[in-house]
Amino acid sequence: MLEIFLIAVSLALDAFAVSVSSGIAIPGFGWRQAVKMGLWFGAFQFMMPLAGWFLGSSVSGYIEAVDHWVAFGLLALIGGRMAWGALRHGDEEEAPADLSAKRLCLLAIATSIDALAVGVSMAFMAVPVLASAVVIGVVAFALSVVGGLAGRRLGSLFQKRAELVGGLVLIAIGVKILVEHTLGG
Repeated sequence: MLEIFLIAVSLALDAFAVSVSSGIAIPGFGWRQAVKMGLWFGAFQFMMPLAGWFLGSSVSGYIEAVDHWVAFGLLALIGGRMAWGALRHGDEEEAPADLSAKRLCLLAIATSIDALAVGVSMAFMAVPVLASAVVIGVVAFALSVVGGLAGRRLGSLFQKRAELVGGLVLIAIGVKILVEHTLGG
């Protein structure tokens, strides 16, 4: 179980970082938003290993070949839009970043694709996949809530550039995922 917990923490670090940037960038971010984000991230982190386990080895090569590109694309798109909105100077005001279902779904997918690949590998190991998925989901939930609330604290320090910082963090996470997978770790 210690190994599963360590895997869960490593899988949840991207969700933690995205939660921190959301806590920074979203005005009025509080406990309710942190729990909402945690539920989305935790649910996807729970479901992805199960889906990966069901897919098994027959498609693992395909998933590993593109997972980093999908994660990078989603995070770069969302982060780029946040950064662009912060830098754009115009008369029309755009709504600040929010926690809409569409945005949360995209972020949850982007931060949980690695959990899908972990689930595929679990198909070849003697591990209790359901218990493992529960641990992974709970850890992702907890770290996302903590990250969002930590970001809220940081947001008050960076009030004027919070959205820019949040967008750049999302892009950086996407680049990190891409570089790690492209260069092999």
